[in-house]
Amino acid sequence: MAAASPMASQLKSRFASSLSSSIRSLVAPKGLSGSPLWLLPGKKLASFTAKAIQSEKPTYQVIQPINGDPFIGSLETPVTLSPLIAWYLSNFPAYRTAVSPLLLGVEVGLAHGFLLVGLFVKAGPLRNTEYAGAAGSLAVAGLVVILSICLTMYGIASFNEGEPSISPSLTLTERKKEPDQLQTANGWAKFTGGFFFGGISGVSWAYFLLYVLNLPYNVK
Repeated sequence: MAAASPMASQLKSRFASSLSSSIRSLVAPKGLSGSPLWLLPGKKLASFTAKAIQSEKPTYQVIQPINGDPFIGSLETPVTLSPLIAWYLSNFPAYRTAVSPLLLGVEVGLAHGFLLVGLFVKAGPLRNTEYAGAAGSLAVAGLVVILSICLTMYGIASFNEGEPSISPSLTLTERKKEPDQLQTANGWAKFTGGFFFGGISGVSWAYFLLYVLNLPYNVK
C-alpha cells in the first residue's frame, strides 16, 4: 500500500491537469445543435467591424412635400411645379377666385349639359329607336337636376349662413389672396343655381342643334 501511494498520487495529478485543460478549452456559448464549441489552444478568433459610409454628395429629392410641410397634403413634383401646368390648372373654374360663383356655375353646367347629350344618345337604352335624341336629352336633364340637388345638400352640410369664407387667405407659395367666395353659403348657393341653369341650357342647346336645325352631326 505504501508503494502504491506515490503512483496513485501521480495518476491523480495527471488526470486533474488534463481535466482542467479540457474545461478551459470549452466556450460558454453553444452552437446551433446545442453542443459546446471547442477552441484550439493558442488560436485567436478573427473579428471585423461594419461601418456605414455616408455619401459625400447629398441626393436631390425629386418629389418632396410642398413648402417642406408634409401636413399640407400636397407634393412638389416636376409636373406640379411646371409653369405650364400651373397656368393650365389656374384656368379651371374652381381656381378662378376672381369670377363670380354664379358665372362659374353657369360655365360648369353648360359644359356638362352640352357634352353629355351625345353620350346618352349613343349609349342610352333607346339608342336604336327614333326616340334616341329626346330620350338622351331628357336623361341628361334629369342628371343635371340630380347633381343640382346633391350640390344643394353639400352646401347645407358644409357652410353656415353668414359665416366668412373657409378658404385660406394664402396660396401654397405663401402669397396673400382674397378668400374664395365660393366657400361660403351664399356663394355655394349661387354656384348651384348657375350650374342648374347652365346644365339645362346646355341640354336645350345641344338638342336644338341636333334635332331642330338638323345639323349633319354623327351623334344623331
